Amino acid sequence: MSALSTDLVKVLQRSELGWLLAILRDRGYTVVGPTIRDAAIVLDEIASVEDLPIGMTAEEGPGGYRLLPRSDDAVFGFGVGPSTAKRWLLPTSRILWRTRLIDGTLTVLPEVAEAKPVALFGIRACDLQAVDILDRVCAGGCYADSHYVAVRERLFTVAVDCADPPSTCFCTSMGGSPAAESGFDIRLTEIAGPPHRFLVDPGSEAGSAIVDALQAALASEEDLAARASQAGQASQRITKRLDCRGLREILERNAENRTWDEAATRCFACGSCTMVCPTCFCSTTKMSSSMLTGESECERQWDSCFSEQFSFIHGGSVRESTMSRYRQWVTHKLAAWHEQFGVSGCVGCGRCIAWCPAGIDITEVASTIRRSDVAAKRPTVGKEH
Repeated sequence: MSALSTDLVKVLQRSELGWLLAILRDRGYTVVGPTIRDAAIVLDEIASVEDLPIGMTAEEGPGGYRLLPRSDDAVFGFGVGPSTAKRWLLPTSRILWRTRLIDGTLTVLPEVAEAKPVALFGIRACDLQAVDILDRVCAGGCYADSHYVAVRERLFTVAVDCADPPSTCFCTSMGGSPAAESGFDIRLTEIAGPPHRFLVDPGSEAGSAIVDALQAALASEEDLAARASQAGQASQRITKRLDCRGLREILERNAENRTWDEAATRCFACGSCTMVCPTCFCSTTKMSSSMLTGESECERQWDSCFSEQFSFIHGGSVRESTMSRYRQWVTHKLAAWHEQFGVSGCVGCGRCIAWCPAGIDITEVASTIRRSDVAAKRPTVGKEH
């Protein structure tokens, strides 16, 4: 999916935003959008505009996240929260198959891949990029995840441009931008005004059908200029950087770099970074059975490479130390993914930085390793005699 002609861009006034939600619900979509729960802005099912975090923002930094009121009534005036589209595409747990003893014969009862249509309302460009990456992992190749494919085929995305990226964001370093450019069905741009309004344009056939149903005026040249100006200002606010030039090779030849040990002294191996990451897909399986019913089942559950049990094989864990597990996560994300899936596993959303209780910054770790790699290759200048 990609953006269509700007001739199709419409304008919804602030009071008219509910029209879009109503159309989605009328067409059978379960609408999932940002809402406040447990002192954070998370993605969850919403019923109306009033469920959105109107007039709220989030202050984010290494190891820190807190909600704050805004000075205006912006609907999407915040960055990214701890939940991502991954939760709906790859649920935290799912039954893969069941067996039942029928007339003395063990019968396998595979789970049918069913999915209700879901509209992700208000997701950001970095999450769209993450969905594209998950598509490569879970829907590409010879062994596609049937449940993932079923959900993905009925997924509708309403992206919202970021006007105020948090300080932890480095999406521009990972090929992204605050403004959604592709991968959406509908794109929203909130312009707080005055007047307070939303630019709405389609990025797919399904999105075009819904935009056509909106009884709204076409965007003016001034509206489009305001959107372009806001996008440029948002990009300038992103100051965190990750230099990706040659990073894969640098990480691969620095497996013994002492930076890994220094990071490990702070790391709790809690797995928080992998839980909030929009692309981490590691899982484990749990087997259970009942002597009473003669049934057994296999359940897939989210897991983390920071767990010592995750790499357990006959004889013990392959990665016993916290250092080895942290190194595995970073090098897989920033290096090995390129070989496996043809793309980095990081979209620069910054969630892992904000939600790490120790405030470990993946960009600083990678940059430190880069500097030491350059220093190690620098020729030693001897004294003249």
